[in-house]
Amino acid sequence: MAFTLNSCKVAKELKTDVYETSAKGNSLKKISEFSENKNPLIIVLNPEEKFQTITGFGGAFTESSAYLLNKLSKENHKKIIDAYFSESGANYSLTRTHINSCDFSLKHYAYAMVDGDKDLDHFSIEEDKNNNLISMILEAKSISKEGFKIIASPWTAPPWMKDNKNWVGGKLLPEYNYTWALYFSKYIDAYKQEGIDIWGITVENEPNGNGNNWESMLYSPEEMTSFVQNYLGPTLEAKGKGNVKILGYDQNRGGLKEWVDSMYKDENTSKYYAGTAIHWYESTYEVFPDILQYAHKKAPNKYLIQTEACVDSEVPHWKDDAWYWSKEATDWGWDWASENDKYLHPKYAPVNRYVTDIIGCLNNWVDGWVDWNMVLDTQGGPNWFKNWCIAPVIVDVDKDEVYFTPLYYTMAHFSKFMRPGAVKIGCSINDKDFMVTAVKNPDKTIAVVVFNPTEHQQSLEINLNNKKKKISINAKALQTIVIKP
Repeated sequence: MAFTLNSCKVAKELKTDVYETSAKGNSLKKISEFSENKNPLIIVLNPEEKFQTITGFGGAFTESSAYLLNKLSKENHKKIIDAYFSESGANYSLTRTHINSCDFSLKHYAYAMVDGDKDLDHFSIEEDKNNNLISMILEAKSISKEGFKIIASPWTAPPWMKDNKNWVGGKLLPEYNYTWALYFSKYIDAYKQEGIDIWGITVENEPNGNGNNWESMLYSPEEMTSFVQNYLGPTLEAKGKGNVKILGYDQNRGGLKEWVDSMYKDENTSKYYAGTAIHWYESTYEVFPDILQYAHKKAPNKYLIQTEACVDSEVPHWKDDAWYWSKEATDWGWDWASENDKYLHPKYAPVNRYVTDIIGCLNNWVDGWVDWNMVLDTQGGPNWFKNWCIAPVIVDVDKDEVYFTPLYYTMAHFSKFMRPGAVKIGCSINDKDFMVTAVKNPDKTIAVVVFNPTEHQQSLEINLNNKKKKISINAKALQTIVIKP
């Protein structure tokens, strides 16, 4: 039996729009016909139970993505930017980019390469102009109606500032603490001159290192906090940039506890930190809810933002939607984890991992979630280290072809319908195999995201303030239900 949103019965109930992405082929499709059975799962919403305010959702501007966009036809170039930043597309609201080069660059570079230039007289972002990174950001700005926030992260200081004189590993030499703090200020100024405002910075991408594989610089929790407390915070404040948000840590959640203990030890250590940045790479198995709860309680008025995530250690599956719904993806831990830790790195379905993590984060005080590269090629690059990964949009520049993977639509289920300033509200579902989360947007709409990873279709009943709505969700499907005021 089927019923439609236009029936008389439904007209007296909650007013909703329902969008679905599913293994059977829906891609953010608006649906209005549903199956009905006698045993729906119950979703209960409680707008009076309020949690964190949403900062945004989005992805990262990288040199690799900018390079690929510039290789495409103008039509496909614009198609991708529109898909990410227009109101009719995913409408990204929170983004990230790299300061100096990263693994998803075509080569090593920094903005100050003159050895001993403590005052940074030779500082220049010309490389980012030449590699089209700045033009990609400006084009996105021209498309985005509401605008978006940018978090900028360094993978390393220039080698001449480090104890090992290398792009990879090593630590910042103490005599360059002020110079490196000044570097952030000059970067923010230079981007401002290009018409780009930097909303926030992380002190260091992956301060615990990355196995000495690509650009990196090491900090202990105490070393980073000391740098922020004594150099970075005061320098940005003195240069009139006290409004730029400083986010600490910026690595995997498993090690988060010792970092927030150091960052928020007391009023002095926490003064300049606006929040904490986290990644998901330590495990494909666990969201780490207890650690996220701990981090929130340690600093309840600070940001807690997921700043990087991707399907790593894989070559993209070109135009193979089914693969993204199948448990075939692996991460680096699949290759190196000890027998005792193998359970942390099982094969997984990419859509499931994204959805599980985003919903799990939202249900545990995380206020922003940023994907990694927006665009990669069919190899999973370009990447100077050959650290192949998957992006939501894959392109074949030789054939001028674009593939929007199911991950693109997965991200859009959140970014498009959960807007900055929304408030996470109470919600529950009476089945442990299903996941649900909900926010109340500034425009008073309520966006509910529900995930059905099972092999069967399921009826749902949504309860809100004594009003109900019955719908259904397909097997292996993600839905966003927008409830209108």
